[in-house]
Formats: sequence, C-alpha cells, structure tokens
Amino acid sequence: MFYRKNMGTKQALARLIGGGLMILCGVLGLQASPLGLLLAGAGAVTMLTGAVGYCPMCAIANRKPPAA
Repeated sequence: MFYRKNMGTKQALARLIGGGLMILCGVLGLQASPLGLLLAGAGAVTMLTGAVGYCPMCAIANRKPPAA
C-alpha cells in the first residue's frame, strides 16, 4: 500500500454512514439543486475516506489512529 491507515474502525464507520446521509440529503432533500449536488459530492468524498480508512487532512495534521 502507498498509505498507512490513519483512522480507527469507529471513525471509518461513522464516515460511511455520514457520507451516505449527506448524499441522500443532497439528492433527495435538496432536489439535486446545485447546492444539493455539492453536498452529495462532499458526501461521496467522505464515504471514500471511510471506505479506505485514510484521510489526507488527518495525515497533514499528523493524526495517529487510536490504539485498538
């Protein structure tokens, strides 16, 4: 792998759930308006970081994953 995971399982799961809700709110709640599509795009990125377990912003902040 080219990266080291920098988030724990609970945070990754929270990002997957939160990202899915952001997508639903953007597409269904805001009727896919430009603001809704922006929210859905942010939700997709949030879900992606949760799925791979790596967040670039956490890496910049030098955040370490919690000890299991």
